[in-house]
Order: sequence, then structure tokens, then C-alpha cells
Amino acid sequence: MQTIRSLRRNKILGKITLVVLGNLSYAAGVNIAINPLHFYSGGFTGIAQLLRLFLLQVLHVPQIPGMDYLGIIYFLINLPFFAMAYKVMGKRFCLETLVSIVMASAFLTLIPIPKTPIITDHLLAAIVGGLGSGVGAGLVLRAGSSQGGQDLIGVCLAKTHPDFKVGNIGIFISICIYAICLFIYDIPTVLYSIIFAVMTGVCIDKVHVQNIKLEAMIFTKKEGVAAAIMNELKRGVTNWEGAGAYTKEDSHVLVTVISKYEEPLLKEIVAKHDPHAFVILVDHARVIGNFEKRFNA
Repeated sequence: MQTIRSLRRNKILGKITLVVLGNLSYAAGVNIAINPLHFYSGGFTGIAQLLRLFLLQVLHVPQIPGMDYLGIIYFLINLPFFAMAYKVMGKRFCLETLVSIVMASAFLTLIPIPKTPIITDHLLAAIVGGLGSGVGAGLVLRAGSSQGGQDLIGVCLAKTHPDFKVGNIGIFISICIYAICLFIYDIPTVLYSIIFAVMTGVCIDKVHVQNIKLEAMIFTKKEGVAAAIMNELKRGVTNWEGAGAYTKEDSHVLVTVISKYEEPLLKEIVAKHDPHAFVILVDHARVIGNFEKRFNA
């Protein structure tokens, strides 16, 4: 029982750590690397940047000392998409995403934008900023949460369309944003912004391993392990009957395919029902057929 509690506690702590570090990295990549050079992010952050520009340059709304409107606008434009995410991803995902959005908005609001660019080379700034924001967003998604915006749309589409890449939706929205930017800025600024957006999308798909599937083989002498996996994990299990070559003792050989997110829960289930079970996990299993993609383990 203590082992199971420790696994759950470590899982929660690990998830919190990923969400905090991910949102911090994302906001730092935007505010420190690209905002000083007036580059534009893609996705909802880019939309928030355009709205911020409208407030400051057109409506001449005074800036609040020590705060930036970017994070506040980012939070407000995310709110309407919770209804869609609630239907597709469920209550738990939405609540965790709300916490993550609040955190990302706070970092975008409070991390100071340098008046003088720290990275003066435009190409290097686009690449470094894309690495920071892409890895950060990927870490948040890897934790089973989301920063909202294009990620909310992306994970919902990836849920309903198994071959869909989450980073693609950000790139698509970015194209629309940069088409608008062509009427405001010069072409080099837009091109460097596009490099930033592409780098961000690539890093998201590298870090957020939603397409990684695991083949799990579980060797156990206990009854009920297969039923527990099917009931608690909601995955199908194939049960073979085998025997140890040395011990000659009968054993159940259970085979299932899970997503990377479900690995901790599978370990928890097996440890609860048979602490002495032998488990083999193989990454990057190729699956042909109906495999339900999930984002919460």
C-alpha cells in the first residue's frame, strides 16, 4: 500500500513540476527571446500579441507598471474553448488545463520584456525562442495538461483523429497571423517569426510523445491482473498460458498496448495486484487497427 501511495505522490509531484517548468520555459521563450525584437509568436499567443498591439498603439491604453497585457489577453481569449474541450477531454483535463493557463498567463504577464534585446541576432533569437517555447509547451502536454488555445484544439483533434499532430494546429493558425503581419511589418520580421513558429511546433511534437505506444508483456502467477487492467485502464488484454523453463511453474502471460501516458498507471495496477510480476515494456509499438488515443493516464 505504501508503494502505491508513493507512486501516486511521485506522479502528482512529477506532473506539477512539468507544468511549472513548461509554462516558465514557454513564457521565457516568448518574452525574453522574441518580444524584444518585435517578432510574433504563432497560435493564441500571436493573437494575444496582435490584440496587445491594438490596445497600446491604436487605443492608446496605458501600460500597467510591472505587468504586461499579453498574459491577461491570452487568458481571456482561451476561456471560450473550454466548452469544446470539456466535451472531448473531460472535466479533469479541463480543470488541469485551467490551472496551466492561469500559470502561463501569469508568467507572460510578470516576466519582464527586456528593453534591449539579450539576443541581438535575429535568426538565433527565433531559434532559441522556439526551443524554449516549444519544449515548454511540450512538457505541459506531456504532463497530460495543456496551455489552452491551439493546444486545446490540437489535443481535441488528436483525440478524435489518431494520426493528427498537435503541433500542426499551431502552425496553421500561425500562417493566418503572419498573413495579417505582412500588412503591418516588413517581410524579414514575418519570416523570422515564422521560423520561430515552425521551431516551436517541431519541438512540441518531439517532446509531447502523444504518438508513442508501448507494448506491455506481464508475466504473473496471480489471478485478476488482466481484469484489473481492463477495468481500471480500459485497455484490451490478451492472456496466454505459459510455464517457466526453469521453474516449470504455470504463469499467465498478459499482452496489451498502451500509450506512453498510461505507463505509470499500468505499473501501479500491476504492483497493487502482484508486486512480484515481471513486466516488459517496448517503446514505439506499431498498431494497425482501432487504438484509442488518450491524454490522461
